Amino acid sequence: MSRELTLKQLRYFSALADCGNYRKAAEQCGISQPSLSAQIDALEARLGVQLAERGRRGAQLTPVGREVLDRSRKVLREIRILEDFASDAMKTLSGTLQFGVKTSVGPYLMPPVVRRLHRDYPQLRLAIREDFSDPLADQLLAGTHDLILTEMPTGRGDLDSRPLFEEPLMLVCATDHPLAGADAVDPAALRGVDALSFSARSQYHRQIGEFCAHHGAEVHERYDSASLDALRLMAGMGSGVCFLPYLYVASEIDGRDDVVARPLAGEPLKRTIGLAWRKRSGVQTAIRRIGEAILRELEQHHGELVRFDRRDSA
Repeated sequence: MSRELTLKQLRYFSALADCGNYRKAAEQCGISQPSLSAQIDALEARLGVQLAERGRRGAQLTPVGREVLDRSRKVLREIRILEDFASDAMKTLSGTLQFGVKTSVGPYLMPPVVRRLHRDYPQLRLAIREDFSDPLADQLLAGTHDLILTEMPTGRGDLDSRPLFEEPLMLVCATDHPLAGADAVDPAALRGVDALSFSARSQYHRQIGEFCAHHGAEVHERYDSASLDALRLMAGMGSGVCFLPYLYVASEIDGRDDVVARPLAGEPLKRTIGLAWRKRSGVQTAIRRIGEAILRELEQHHGELVRFDRRDSA
């Protein structure tokens, strides 16, 4: 095996640091665990230092490994900028784009968008990975993604972003709940109501918590969940009400017989979803066309969500 330091070794080492586990890192990189281990060993041999300690709980970086990781990621970011600038694929919408998508948006929005993009740009491939908003922004900055679909604002000054649509959060409760009969729920009616909490990993955990506190709803932290399905199931069993995104409601709740979804009067809870990318990434053409595909699907099926000028959204 060559003793030259390679970008592949740096990428595999970065994946190992992210996953904390050789098997998971290998799966993320699409290679076998022995192959990844061999590349990490080769990197350690080339640098003459131990980068990671194997243990029962996985892999833990050594102090020098953490320093090497910081420098490796700087190198990988610069390489990605160079690739973005030089790649004709960014202009022609061919090749593969690494696309990070917020977990609570992707499954309920992206399937028809992907079909539309495949029809219009058959040479384009999207490698889609889902996560929460904060990890997505970190991964974008690290070069894992070319662009992300996430909640706005990203809170990262070194990213560019464009909002695409505003999505209300709707109250979901069991069909026999006292609020189930309302056409739209007045927030004042939430006083004393038991509410289920979003996991703190969700970007709008605090937003919902503050809303419930303001209107006197009793939030049950021990029933918190990052899974929209889990919250729906708990609401259906009478554990409390929850607040779920409109697109999820349209996909998974409309027509069910165990729970109902009701809008909040005045739409006091909503989130803005948009695209974000690195400022020097050179993916503007892809952003414009992917943004347009998303807007076309929304206008066709959920036109009430599109509230930004199309020219400003991609």
